[in-house]
Amino acid sequence: MQTKKLLLFHPLKLPKNLSRDESLYEGFGEASPEAKASKNLHNFFNYIAVKIVSAQLQSYNPEAYKELMEFLNTHSLNDGDKFCASLMRESSRHKGLALRILEVRSAYCKHDFEWDNLKRLASKMVDESNTKLMREYVLETSPATEKETGK
Repeated sequence: MQTKKLLLFHPLKLPKNLSRDESLYEGFGEASPEAKASKNLHNFFNYIAVKIVSAQLQSYNPEAYKELMEFLNTHSLNDGDKFCASLMRESSRHKGLALRILEVRSAYCKHDFEWDNLKRLASKMVDESNTKLMREYVLETSPATEKETGK
């Protein structure tokens, strides 16, 4: 008796004539998904650094805290580098705040951010979301009765 083997494959396995850089990510424009994610994390680290610096200032330098909050009210944090560049050029006092933010975002990225935890949480979120979506679809499209599903 001959048994059939279940062929497992990697979902992103490419044919030998294509490299990962050539065609898989053409729809992403100029950067790979990882490069785009790193840009988002870069801006997020800036956001975290601003929160840390503002919390520090609030307790030991209320005047600088007020100035940073006023600046935040008129400048977006969506682009961390643009935010810091504008802050540096506002005044010499603001320049000091910007340099502190740069220092904190670098330290946070290198020493405090839990990279392994990020990978674990992202994988868990994808798995849970996929399971939930598939379960909802099956329940929605199967002829099961309310009595069978408990709903």
